[in-house]
Amino acid sequence: MRIVSGIQPTGNLHLGNYLGAIRNWVHMHIAAEYAGAECLFFLADLHAISMAHSPAQLAAHTREMAAALLACGIDAVGGEGEGRSLLFNQAQVPQHAELQWLLTGTARMGWLNRMTQWKDKAGKNREGASVALFTYPVLQAADVLLYNATHVPVGEDQKQHLELARDIAAKFNNDFCPQGAPLFTLPAPIIPGQAARIMSLRDGTAKMSKSDPSDMSRINLTDDADTIMAKVRKAKSDADALPSEVAGLAGRAEAANLVGIYAAMADTSAEAVLAEFGGRGFGVFKPALGELLVAHLAPINARFLELRADHTHLDGILRDGAARARTLATPTLAAAYAALGLLRG
Repeated sequence: MRIVSGIQPTGNLHLGNYLGAIRNWVHMHIAAEYAGAECLFFLADLHAISMAHSPAQLAAHTREMAAALLACGIDAVGGEGEGRSLLFNQAQVPQHAELQWLLTGTARMGWLNRMTQWKDKAGKNREGASVALFTYPVLQAADVLLYNATHVPVGEDQKQHLELARDIAAKFNNDFCPQGAPLFTLPAPIIPGQAARIMSLRDGTAKMSKSDPSDMSRINLTDDADTIMAKVRKAKSDADALPSEVAGLAGRAEAANLVGIYAAMADTSAEAVLAEFGGRGFGVFKPALGELLVAHLAPINARFLELRADHTHLDGILRDGAARARTLATPTLAAAYAALGLLRG
């Protein structure tokens, strides 16, 4: 069993990134260890250049995301632990890009045209979108087929892309491996548990975002305990006490968001939170939420800041992970070249 998953490097990481994505990786990493599975986690910097970007920021964000994953609990090769997983960035494993090109001969324009993310990201200006954005799903297919991944974690927005990867793999196997064993494994999806949807502390109807001009709208992974407590204390709420049942949160977006954050951090349900705090006001609930956040995030914050400042250490972990990944990728890529009749020295 081999699990492969990628995440785009983003900067200014906040509570929404942690509860919505990073923590799921950590849970998957732990579960995979018990199942005897192998995990490969990569930072999708090649995917990031499909859209306008700052080269300096991309490099900084790649290190920042690596630091966040390590601080949150990923035990990577080259780190301080036993190195149970590989962590690397795509750019250091050129086989990703090579296999993408080989697979573009198998992928079909019609398949890519149907990708909803292509339509959403390109918008009305498709003629002005990059070719990389259009072929993005082929690179995603290469990302997992390169390692013969047996399982790939997917959310609702990525199901279609995994189906495309399976279609590409099946067609390649059928067209170029008719007499022998199929080259590519068709990966099965892993559907993670419901990811927490964390909203702005200033507007319960808007998603928590690094692009919000107000820093008070989010809890950053760089925030210290005093800052976290201050932000929670000033978070938008209302004058009513918390209800005893979830139905009572209807029409109270800010209250629902704060309860949801508490539930996600405590790894419990909104019903359980309201059973404890129902009938109490935010003067009681907000300090409890702040203390819970500080208790969980303070160790992550300290380690994250330490790691983020140590470029040598981070670069070493990414380099070690990439070296292992290249070793795993080489036989599959060589077999793909051979299957296509491409001569190599």
